[in-house]
Amino acid sequence: MLTTLLQRLLILGLMLLGVSLLAFLVPFVSGGDPVRTILMSRVRDLAVDPAAVEAMRVHLGLDRPLPVQYSAWLWQALQGDLGYSFTSGRPVSAEIGRALGVSVTLALVALGLATAVAVPLGTLAALRPGRAVDNATTLMIQVFVATPEYWLAPMAILVFALYLGWLPSAGWTSWSSLVLPAMVLSLRPMAYFTQVTRAAMVDVLQAPYITAARSRGLSMRQTVMRHGLRNGSVPVVTFFALWLAGLLGGSVVIEVIFAIPGMGRLLYEAVTNRDIPMLQGGFVCIVALAILINTIADVLYVLLNPAMRSRHVH
Repeated sequence: MLTTLLQRLLILGLMLLGVSLLAFLVPFVSGGDPVRTILMSRVRDLAVDPAAVEAMRVHLGLDRPLPVQYSAWLWQALQGDLGYSFTSGRPVSAEIGRALGVSVTLALVALGLATAVAVPLGTLAALRPGRAVDNATTLMIQVFVATPEYWLAPMAILVFALYLGWLPSAGWTSWSSLVLPAMVLSLRPMAYFTQVTRAAMVDVLQAPYITAARSRGLSMRQTVMRHGLRNGSVPVVTFFALWLAGLLGGSVVIEVIFAIPGMGRLLYEAVTNRDIPMLQGGFVCIVALAILINTIADVLYVLLNPAMRSRHVH
C-alpha cells in the first residue's frame, strides 16, 4: 500500500510539472505574437506600435530563451505569484482563490444532493429489478442525461424565480442564490450516480456473503445497510471525484446563466478578454486540482475495496 501511494505521488508530481509547462506555453501556441496579444487586450487597437511591442517584450522578459522564461515563471508560480490580470489589474492568485471557493461550494452542494438522492434510489431499483420503481428510475436517468443545462437553467429561472418568486434568479449573495444552480447542476450527475449504484448493487446482492448474511437471519434491509452499501457505493466514490474535478472549471453554462462568480465564468471572461495570465493560472489550478482529486479517489477506492486492498498488501 505504501509503495502504491509513493508511486501515485511520483506520477502526480510529474503530471503537475507537465501541466505547468502546457500552461506556460498557452500564449505561444495560441497563434500569434503573445506580446501583441497582451497589448491588444489593453488598448483594444489592431494597429500596435512596433516600438511598444519590443519595449513590452523586454519588460516581460520574453526576449530571453524559452527554458529561462519557463524556469522563472515556474519559480514565481510555486511561490503563489501567477501575475496580474490584464482585465482587473488584481493578482491572478487572489482572483482564482475567490472564484475557486465559489465553484467548490457549488460543486460540492450539487454533487452532495445528487449522491443523497442517487444512492437510495439506485439501491431501491436494484432491490426491485424490472418493477415500477426500476422502470421509473431508468426513465428518469434517460431524461436527465438527455436534457441540456442551457435549456434547463432558463426554465428553472422562469418557474421558480419569475413565476413563483421563491428563489433569486441570479447572483451570489446568499445561500438562497445557491439553490437553483445547485439543483440544475445536480440532475445529470444524479442520473449517472443512480445508474452506477443500481448496477453495483445488483452485483453485490448476488454475492455469496449476502446470501450468508441472509442465512444468519438478517433481514434484507439489515443486510443491505450492513454489508451491501459499503461495497455498492465504491464506484460512486470514483464517479464523485470525476464529476467534482470536471465541475470545478466545467460548469461554465450554469455560472454564466446564473451570474455566479466561479471558475467557469472566470475562465470564460479570460478567453473573451484575452487575459493571458488569468488563462494560465486558471488552467494550472483546474488541471492540477483535477489530477489531485483523481489521485485521492484512487487511494480511497483501494481503501474501500477489500479485494483491491488485499491485492496491494500482497
